[in-house]
Order: sequence, then C-alpha cells, then structure tokens
Amino acid sequence: MSTSSSTAAPNPLVEFDAAIIGKLSQSGPRYTSYPTADRFTADFGYGNFLEALAALRLRGGRRPLSLYIHIPFCDTVCYYCACNKIVTKDRGKAATYLSYLKQEISMQGKLFAGMNQIEQLHFGGGTPTYLSDRQMEDLMAHLRHHFEFAPDDAGEYSIEIDPRTVSAERVQSLRAQGFNRISLGVQDFDAEVQKAVNRIQPEAETVAIIEAARAAGFRSISIDLIYGLPKQSPASMEQTLTKVIAANPDRIALYHYAHMPHLFKPQRRILDADLPDSATKLAMLGLCIARLTAAGYVYIGMDHFAKPGDDLAIAQRQGRLHRNFQGYSTRAEADLIACGVSAISSVGAVYSQNEKTLDAYYEKLDEGRLPIARGIKLDNDDLLRRIIIQMLMCNFELSIESIEQGYPIVFKTYFAAELAKLAELEADGLLSIDAEWLTVTPKGRLLIRNICMVFDRHLNAAKENAPQPLRYSKTI
Repeated sequence: MSTSSSTAAPNPLVEFDAAIIGKLSQSGPRYTSYPTADRFTADFGYGNFLEALAALRLRGGRRPLSLYIHIPFCDTVCYYCACNKIVTKDRGKAATYLSYLKQEISMQGKLFAGMNQIEQLHFGGGTPTYLSDRQMEDLMAHLRHHFEFAPDDAGEYSIEIDPRTVSAERVQSLRAQGFNRISLGVQDFDAEVQKAVNRIQPEAETVAIIEAARAAGFRSISIDLIYGLPKQSPASMEQTLTKVIAANPDRIALYHYAHMPHLFKPQRRILDADLPDSATKLAMLGLCIARLTAAGYVYIGMDHFAKPGDDLAIAQRQGRLHRNFQGYSTRAEADLIACGVSAISSVGAVYSQNEKTLDAYYEKLDEGRLPIARGIKLDNDDLLRRIIIQMLMCNFELSIESIEQGYPIVFKTYFAAELAKLAELEADGLLSIDAEWLTVTPKGRLLIRNICMVFDRHLNAAKENAPQPLRYSKTI
C-alpha cells in the first residue's frame, strides 16, 4: 500500500486507506436501527406498541431489558451539537419534566410487569447531570420501584456527564445511586477549538473527574471525541490524543463532525472558514486510528475503540456485540424501552419514537397514553435485513448459511442485486465473498456503512424515486 495515499494502522483489525476513503465516502445512515428513524411514520401509534408487547408475552418467560432515559436539558449550547436538547437555566422546567417522565416510567413498568429484568440502563441527553443530586436520587428510586434491576455486578448502568457540571462528590453520589459506567464529553482539549464551539473545558477539570470516577469504583470510563471541528488541525489533534491516552479511559468514541446547519440551528454559529477541509479531516482520522491502536485500543467498529479487556471488546470477540440507538452494546438479546421526549424504543418487531416537543409529550401523558408520535412495524424482509446489517456492523462478517437456516431464502437469489453492487466494493478491496461467507476486510471496516447501505431496501428505493435531502452525515 502506497504511503503517499494511506497509512497502515498497527492494529491488523483496521486499515486506513485515504485514497479509497476519499473515493467512497458519501452521506449515509449510522444504522443505530434498521429501518432507520427517517422511515418511521405517524401511522404507527400506541395500539401498535401494545400489539408488539402482547406478542412478546406470548413467547413467555422473563426477558432481559435495556432501559434508556432521555434528559433533554443543558445549561449552555455547544455549537456542534445535533442532539434533541433544551438550553435553559430555568430549573423549574426540569422539575415539570421529571413529573411527566415518572408518569411514563410508571406506565411502562406496568406494561412490562413480570418480564422486566433490567440488565442495562443508559441516561442520555442533553445533559443528564443537569438534574440535581436529589432529583437524580428520586428518579433512580422511582425506576427501581417500577422495574427490577439485575445486581450491580451483572448489569450495565451508564450515564453521560458534562465534566463542567459535576464535582468529585457528585461522581461519588452517582456511583452510590447505582451507575457503574460513565461517559464524559470532551470533544477536544485544544483551547482555540473549545472557544470556536462554545465549550470551554480545561484539561485538569476533565482529568479530575476521570480520577474521581475511578476512585468511586466505576467499572468503565468512556471519553467522546470529535474530529472535523472548527480550528482543528492534525497538530492540535495530536496534542489532544496525547492527553486522552494519558488519561487512560476504557473506551473512546471518535465521532466525525457532521456540519448540517440547515438542520441544527446551533451549528449556524460555526464559521465555514474555520472548518478543516476534507484532506485535513482524513489526515486527522488516520492519525487518531494510528495513535489509539498503537496505544493498545481495539477498533470495535464505526467510531468506537476499547481496551482489549473492556466488556465491549470481549462481547465482540464472543459474537455478542449489538448496535442500538446508544451505539454499540453488549446486550444483543435485550429489548429497549426508552422514556423521555424524543426517545426511541425497540420492542420485538417494532420501533416507536416519543413526541419530540415537551408540549406534545406532556399532552399525550395528560391523556393517559404513552407519548408515542411515530414508529414502524417491521415486515419479514425488514427483519432479515436488520439481522444482516447488525452482523456486519458488529462482527464484520456474515455467515450466508446461518441466514439461509433462519429465513426461507436462497441468499444468492434473494440478494442478487445486492451481490452485484457488493462485487464493486469487493473490487475496491473492502470485502470478500464466497459461497459461505461475506467478510469485511481491515480496509473495509472504516467504510462499513457503505457496505450496509447496499442492503438498505428503504434507502435504495427512496433514491430511485426522488432526490434525497441531505439528512445523513458522511460515512467517513
């Protein structure tokens, strides 16, 4: 491989090739679900969710469940943010929201009574630690009243925090409240980059919270980074990586900044002139992969790295890795219950999304209904393609025989059109296909979204029918 166009990462699981990435990078889904959320419709409602739940009950027995809680509030706005959030300093809004959130939790707890062993909990946002310590303690008690949780040593209970909003004492309190995994937003340690995105966060402050989390007994500490932010350069990224590696987190999420100001108003405050060009972003990505893998992190997939002994890396080696709306997960068999404004549940063969505005969310709950705004019921073809995309995203390989055993199809006939498209990617060195296996190469792992897009019937049908609006980030 030519060193002028590519750089080989020390880890044989992933290979960075700037030329092929530059050729094939395009807008595409992140496949936290299939079908993707933009295919959900308002025709799906409360009744459809109850039907899916009834089908689960017919299967009998207790099931492991994953629970997601969305806290939408933030003190200040970060200009790069594309999350569903509400920026306010009015703490009364959080108190009102909590009263409705607890009402939804109570309703879901009753629906899943007798089959509700929670093995995974994740608090996201917004900024979950926007809630006061007392509010968080009350909310956790409410959750435990309505759901049965697996013991601390068996369950994964995580929370996203903004290091600027918590103290070492608050970290200790979060651990006492039942959280055993913690995720810190960092994005970049460079002062100029922080200023450009309105997120001033001194390195010492962040490191102090990481040390507090270790002292409190958190089992896993994760750091979020973003490349492609304004004012970033390979030199500044090199310095950030040195500091991150020194901080020694268990997991690192490395996201590509998707600049879509037409969709996300805060991004309109970022100057186009401050954004790195495509070649610079590719150089930063190559640098990140080389530095992190050289430091001993395993490339899990998409934008995630983990230490070899972390549960995420272990789950991947054992074939138990899963992908959902929170990213990669170790609980492949768990249905996902999501509570809070805009939150998305995945139960059986349906996805359902809550109302996206507080007023609409409150109105549905005042009517005594779950605040479901839209969703989708998967047909057999959706279920088949979902398992294929899951396997590729998580394991980078697909057993054709296992698909044919699980579904009444002949793979090469059913997916004849897809195999023709994959042959082009095979010619580019992204994968290999034989009669038994579809295997993604180390070079293809960074472009796994491109490979999965071939199997996305909804996306390909939409492309054929009309030009598509710019709603997805670049695959790299």
